[in-house]
Amino acid sequence: MLTSLFLCGALGVLVIPARSELISVCLEEDNDLRVDCRIEPKPNKINSYEFSWSSGTKESLINTNVSGSAAEAQFRDKSEVVELEPHGYRMTLKGFTETLPHNTTYMCKISGQVESVLVEKEKLEPCSAVSLFLKSSWSWIVPLLICLYRAYC
Repeated sequence: MLTSLFLCGALGVLVIPARSELISVCLEEDNDLRVDCRIEPKPNKINSYEFSWSSGTKESLINTNVSGSAAEAQFRDKSEVVELEPHGYRMTLKGFTETLPHNTTYMCKISGQVESVLVEKEKLEPCSAVSLFLKSSWSWIVPLLICLYRAYC
C-alpha cells in the first residue's frame, strides 16, 4: 500500500501541472455567452484585453479596453467584461446565442498574449460549476481515481 501511495503521489506531481485551459466558452442559464480568459498578465504592464471571434475569414472584435480600438457596432451595448481573481477577464455577450456561427473560434488577448479555442455551436456547454470543474480537471481526476482504487483494493 505504501508503494502504491508513493507512485500515486509521483504521478500526481507529474499530471497536475498539465495545461489548464486558459480560455473557456459556455452558455449561462439565461443563454448569454460567457468567455473566460485566464491569461496571467505580464508584470509591470498595464492590463489590456481584447475579446473577438472569427468564423471563416472574418474576425469580429466584441469588446476591448485598448485605446484606438473599438468593438463592432453590433456588440457595443451587448457585452461586458469583468476582472477575474486571481487573474484574467470574463466577457459576457447578451442576446447572440441564436445567431452564433456554426463553428466559431473565440479569441482573447491579454497584454499581448493570445489564446483561442474552436467551438461548435451544438457543443456549447452550460456554465455550471460542475461541468466547468470536470472540464478543467479531467487530467488529474482520472489518475487520482486509479491511484485510490489501487491503494485500497
